Amino acid sequence: MNKLERIKSKVMDEASLRQSLNIWRFKQKKIVFTNGVFDILHLGHIDYLSKAKDHGDILIIGVNSDSSAKRLGKGNNRPITDETSRSTIIASLSFVDAVVLFDEDTPYNLIKEVQPDILVKGADYKAEDIVGYDIVMAKGGRIETIEFLEGYSTTLIENRIREF
Repeated sequence: MNKLERIKSKVMDEASLRQSLNIWRFKQKKIVFTNGVFDILHLGHIDYLSKAKDHGDILIIGVNSDSSAKRLGKGNNRPITDETSRSTIIASLSFVDAVVLFDEDTPYNLIKEVQPDILVKGADYKAEDIVGYDIVMAKGGRIETIEFLEGYSTTLIENRIREF
């Protein structure tokens, strides 16, 4: 298996994810989950995701499908990068263990499937307002919020590009 194939193998469907989750749980790994669009990967994403991984052993990323991302209302031109590219780029990060696309407006069903020990979101959310809070708390898990790296966002990059 070449490097690109290894990276692509981290982009999982639900059946592959279930199988991997069984192995990780058998090995008593702490499972961390977060999600996002990750439209244009930038330093803010790398900082956020690497800090998310620091909370456990396995980092699973839910990535909004193209149609899900469009429904978030970030503009007619978003996502800029298609779901296959976004998920593969995220999977290429050494500290990411699995990437799963989801098509719903929120990752609630995916969180229900994953049953993470730790659910991570940006500090712009209050813990109790985070989608999946009820699932994680019911199983005795915890919620972690991470401050964003100031000056980095896909919207800022998109605006800079438009200025040229």
